[in-house]
Amino acid sequence: MFEEKIKDLVTSSLVVDSYCLGTHWVYDEEQLINNSINWNALNTPIALWHKGKIAGDFTHYGDQTLWLYEFLKDKNSFDANAFKDSWFEKMKNYAGYVDGASRNTILNIQNKVNPCGSTSTDLSIVGRIAPLLKVSKTKDEFFKNVEKFVSITHNSQLAKDCADFFAKLLILVLEKNDIKESILKLKDSCDEHFQLMIEKALNSKEEDSFKAIRDFGPACDINGGFSGVIYLLTKYDNLKQMIIANSKAGGDTSARAMIATLIFMANNEIGQLPKEWMNINAKI
Repeated sequence: MFEEKIKDLVTSSLVVDSYCLGTHWVYDEEQLINNSINWNALNTPIALWHKGKIAGDFTHYGDQTLWLYEFLKDKNSFDANAFKDSWFEKMKNYAGYVDGASRNTILNIQNKVNPCGSTSTDLSIVGRIAPLLKVSKTKDEFFKNVEKFVSITHNSQLAKDCADFFAKLLILVLEKNDIKESILKLKDSCDEHFQLMIEKALNSKEEDSFKAIRDFGPACDINGGFSGVIYLLTKYDNLKQMIIANSKAGGDTSARAMIATLIFMANNEIGQLPKEWMNINAKI
């Protein structure tokens, strides 16, 4: 499904993940304002969490997205158990940051807890869903595959609901629907909590991005990051401007950027990505 767009969507999400590495998980406002970041290029990370990473590398979000993409290259369907086993094997020797969702999932697998997924409500898992389009023949199959994938490491209802929202939004935009109109269409079928987060984002559209994203909550949780993504998608019609503004706000820059880019690029060409950002240290 949408085979002609899958590689571009995955590539775009990984490129912006690499771009966001520079200020990922930087929360100090003074450090975000006064730093050596070149906003037009890929940067070595400031945060100690990414020690050993260099400019052009991915965060652990990008690394795990690439694992899924490579796992599915020769597949016609999504076997969640097989991917779980593959993911677990890779995590045994992974040198990047192991976040709470991954750490708790690893413990559950080791202790034979079923289902193995953590109860994490982190936003980041949603930015990794594009490869699942390859093994989804219909929209409903895609939505089911997204839920199965998310549940492997983020088995909370909030994470699954958030992923379902963005999976549906991705499909609507791939079908050439307007992004904002699609958000409003989906809003009507959301529960009250998601409706309020959408309204919060829409009502903040005229605010400065730094202030708005930090007011929503710049950290990893869906309860802050979801509004940040909606805000970015409804405020900007230029990808470079959107990603730079997002990165300058700090916090979980990559999670917001990967999701916003997937949606934005669903109805745009990969040429929207600046050439100087394409020099990533991995082949896709």
